[in-house]
Amino acid sequence: MREILRTTDVTDLSDRDIPSMFREVVERGWSVTASGGRVLTDLRPEASGAYVDRLSEETTINGRGMTDYDLPAAPHERTPLLVRRCLAYVRACLRKAQEEFGDTKVKAYVSLSFADTEESLLTSNVTFCTPLPDVRPYIPDLETVTDAAVAEISLEDCSAWP
Repeated sequence: MREILRTTDVTDLSDRDIPSMFREVVERGWSVTASGGRVLTDLRPEASGAYVDRLSEETTINGRGMTDYDLPAAPHERTPLLVRRCLAYVRACLRKAQEEFGDTKVKAYVSLSFADTEESLLTSNVTFCTPLPDVRPYIPDLETVTDAAVAEISLEDCSAWP
């Protein structure tokens, strides 16, 4: 993942890189669940679910596959566009979280993997959660993940992007 992030051009990264459905999610901002989970308001289900803990609640509600049906199939074209979408969405959501909660505790997780289809296209998933001292990390031993490229991104990380 480091190599993918290092080689992705983030020049002029903006809301224009975010698909419209995800821009609407960003615009509606964040809210807090009854258990104290920080979730994207537009992604909250109408009926409350039962979750093991706040981490499970946040990652389940906030997690989505990034829109990619309109991207080219060729990896050298697809990868940078998909990564830009994810990073633009992450940055916008993390900025909104800071505005809403007054801190930078929410973290984003971006994963890239190949779809289990005949085309084996690169796909991505983005979710958000707030690390808690009494709950296991969302992805323990992140550096040892081998079946996907995964990055944990904070708002501070986003400040390096022009």
